[in-house]
Amino acid sequence: MATIWKSTNHNPANQNSANRNSARHETGNIISETTFSSWSRQQKLATVAGFALLGLLLEVSACSKQSPNPSLVAVSSPASASATPPAVAALGTSPTVAASPAAPKKLPKKRPADVLYRDPNSGVSFLYPRKFALTSGDQAQSLLAGAGDVPMNFVEPGGVAVATVSVPSGSYPGTDFASAFFNVNLNRGLSEQQCEHFAFVDTDNADGEPVDAEKVRVGSSEMETTSNFSASAIEQAETQYYHRYENGACYEYVLGLRTEGFATEGGIEHVSLDAVFARLEKILATVTINPVEEEHVTEQTANGIVGGKE
Repeated sequence: MATIWKSTNHNPANQNSANRNSARHETGNIISETTFSSWSRQQKLATVAGFALLGLLLEVSACSKQSPNPSLVAVSSPASASATPPAVAALGTSPTVAASPAAPKKLPKKRPADVLYRDPNSGVSFLYPRKFALTSGDQAQSLLAGAGDVPMNFVEPGGVAVATVSVPSGSYPGTDFASAFFNVNLNRGLSEQQCEHFAFVDTDNADGEPVDAEKVRVGSSEMETTSNFSASAIEQAETQYYHRYENGACYEYVLGLRTEGFATEGGIEHVSLDAVFARLEKILATVTINPVEEEHVTEQTANGIVGGKE
């Protein structure tokens, strides 16, 4: 029995069909691979572009947070831009704000050390220390503590007291100082020749004769002067008299000093007589005599002299 071999490969129709199917399959594979490869590149490009855009947005966002908002500068008005910040104004560092000048301190007015006394009735005026006590008119009288009144030294009666300045008792602490004064008297009943003399005699003169006056210059005026001294075991007193004739009257100036004794006890020292009288003489040196009107002279003769201080 013979064997028959059948092969489809040798069939032209089948072969052609197979070839066409193989070609179609290969063609489809090529198209599919091409399409897949093309989509992969687009997706990759799109992905890269997306990441790049996202990175750019993140960078812009970060820069916008760090940089100041320009819109605030754009909308700020000139008035607000030039206004001083409250913190700077509070610290007082703004150069455009003028500091208000400090109020000047009021210095206390110092009162003058000396006081002017002026009497229109007698024409007498002089300066004396403010701390000293002054009495004038009928109350004016020269006293030495413990020694009573100090008499006037005119050769004729008719004298009146004008003013008295007393030195405070505590002016010389630690010494035997008791009292001191400066006194002004006036006598219109004396002539110029009579004014040159004094009623009291020097106690040291054994003959009891009046002591001739000594002419001295005090300030710009020439005066006659004499003194009287008395002492005991417990006290001593000295008075100095000065006369000057002016305005038709005799003016008398008396400087007096009293101490508590010669001996020093308990550390008490003698007060310097020269120092005390030098202080009183400074008052005498300031005395001036002004012209007196007739009506004041008449009033003085009738009622005495009334002075005042400024």
